Amino acid sequence: MQAHALANALLVTAVTLLSTSPSLAQSPGGDYPSRTVTLINPFVPGTITEADARPMLQYLTENLGKPFVMDFKPGAGGTLGTHFVAKAAPDAHTLLIASAGFTTNFALRDNLPYARKDFAPVSLLSQRGVFLVVTPSLQVHNFAEYLAYVRANPGKLNWGTSGAGSTFHMAGAYLASVTNTKVTFIHYKGNALNFIDLIAGRVQVSPMTSFAAMSFVKSGKVRPIAHLSASRSRVMPDLPAVAELGVPGYDYSSWGAVLTTGGSPPAAINKLAAAIGAYTRNPEASARAIREGYELISSTPAALGELIDAEMVRWKKVVADNNIKFEDE
Repeated sequence: MQAHALANALLVTAVTLLSTSPSLAQSPGGDYPSRTVTLINPFVPGTITEADARPMLQYLTENLGKPFVMDFKPGAGGTLGTHFVAKAAPDAHTLLIASAGFTTNFALRDNLPYARKDFAPVSLLSQRGVFLVVTPSLQVHNFAEYLAYVRANPGKLNWGTSGAGSTFHMAGAYLASVTNTKVTFIHYKGNALNFIDLIAGRVQVSPMTSFAAMSFVKSGKVRPIAHLSASRSRVMPDLPAVAELGVPGYDYSSWGAVLTTGGSPPAAINKLAAAIGAYTRNPEASARAIREGYELISSTPAALGELIDAEMVRWKKVVADNNIKFEDE
């Protein structure tokens, strides 16, 4: 269930779309939205969350009749903006652009100012493939060679992360656990320095989102050896997935999703989910996303809720099994 939660979310969506009206104006939801809708971005401008959300907001503005705008509220690993949405009026007029860090925060922090029940899932928005890449100076050219190397040299490879407890740290701990291998995690304050040291060979291996990896791969500055997921990425379809390379069940996917405040009217949530689904199926929007290194997807609110709950269980186990401690910025 946990390893295939994202795939299940997409399957549920595909079935649901068969009965979804093509007219957004006629969708259930009464007069929603009745005023400007604000999407809270809990990270600084210029990140993938902004790239995810900007074109969607334009589409929703054009098709739902009211402005959809973005407001940045960064800080505390995304928890400040997330808390703002948790405490907003439960009317689906305050939204959150969430990422996989939404679920890892629940696993890592005992003192979050909000709970899972404070949020109502709306829809998945994107899937950002995560590639396992190595520095070109490392004589590892595929995932089989990587496994052979780390098993023969436990702890020798330096695995770069964007911080202790970050999603890249969690993905590495998860992979090490299921492959019975050991690497040395090197934690940076964000990925900029991590990638500089990776290219220079001071760390030898790191995950990279497809969004970030494209230019590095094309220029030969890093070598991709696997897609850290259960299936291949449309962004780099020739790169095998870890799950097909002797690690069945491994599935780490970086995703983007839209949530709103818990207790918001189901009719409004369903209308918004249908609109987001229509946006993700727009051929022009989909093609643009692929060019930029990620894929547009959508889901029903229920399927997104199942994904979030399954990932919370998974990451709590990874944290406990590996004694991972969160380091605040």
